[in-house]
Amino acid sequence: MTEHAGRSAPPSRRAVLTGLIASAVPGMALAQGGTGQNPVQTLSAMAARANAGTVGVISGGVDGTYVRFAADLASVLDDGDNLRVVPVIGKGSIQNILDIALLRGIDIGIVQSDVLAFAQRERFLPAVTSLIQYITKLYDEEIHLLAREGIGSVQDLAGKTVNVDGRGSGTAMTASLVFDRLGVDVRVANDPQDVALSKLRRGEIDAMVFVAGKPARLFAGIEQGSGLRFLPIAATPALLETYLPTALSDADYPNLIPSGTQVETIAVGAVMAVYAWQPGTERHRKVSRFVAALNQKFDQFLRPPRHPKWREVNLAAQVPGWTRFDHTAGAR
Repeated sequence: MTEHAGRSAPPSRRAVLTGLIASAVPGMALAQGGTGQNPVQTLSAMAARANAGTVGVISGGVDGTYVRFAADLASVLDDGDNLRVVPVIGKGSIQNILDIALLRGIDIGIVQSDVLAFAQRERFLPAVTSLIQYITKLYDEEIHLLAREGIGSVQDLAGKTVNVDGRGSGTAMTASLVFDRLGVDVRVANDPQDVALSKLRRGEIDAMVFVAGKPARLFAGIEQGSGLRFLPIAATPALLETYLPTALSDADYPNLIPSGTQVETIAVGAVMAVYAWQPGTERHRKVSRFVAALNQKFDQFLRPPRHPKWREVNLAAQVPGWTRFDHTAGAR
């Protein structure tokens, strides 16, 4: 008798697949000797049904506001096979624009409103205004410029090392535009933002730029007396051509801003961008269902536990230089 005698043979691949499908769908009679349904065909049908209602939304890094908005979209809008929102962590506005245009499974992305003009200027995506449209403006994102002790102004950063997130990120794009318009030449570092904050606290870099809706979770763990401070960014005429004046307050960052005071800065709009699918196509229908659900359930985004920035969203707001996605076109 061999050593395998008395043991049952290992299950076949088909038997394993059958068991997985049956366990995933209670009550489905797919076991051997059941209905005789082909499990591979059944799996294919299940995949087609699942993908028919799936919309991929690319957001931002784990510490930013974009990813929390994408998570809120999934929580509120998911309703089973008809519509499922799949949030994806992204690498910034420039990469998100490319991913919306080129990456399979990505229909929608959250980007900064200045990225379309930047894409046109840099010409890294042909016919970008024909490929990319917008669903809605979301909110304004504040530009946070956090510096070490001893740095008192933006001008003090000339020749100093400033982290601007990864190459191609929305923060890196905006930082280059802002420093250029202010005439301040800095040494750029491209560490991830959490790494940059650790380096800033150790004095290894002089400042970091972070574009995010306030309050940004990245700065939540900074204790009082850290020596770090937000630098004011004055809304000069050159900056006002693209950005909006705003401020960070002690209510936003009580450990970084003295009580009763605020720090002036500027803001850039966040936009829900979308690939310009042709009316009548399946992808256009999927995105149209997403837009219709967003409009119908918008009140749910205005209540906790959703991000407080949802209360700044005006679904009817126009975005200069952009074309709005027409979700009603296929229904005419």
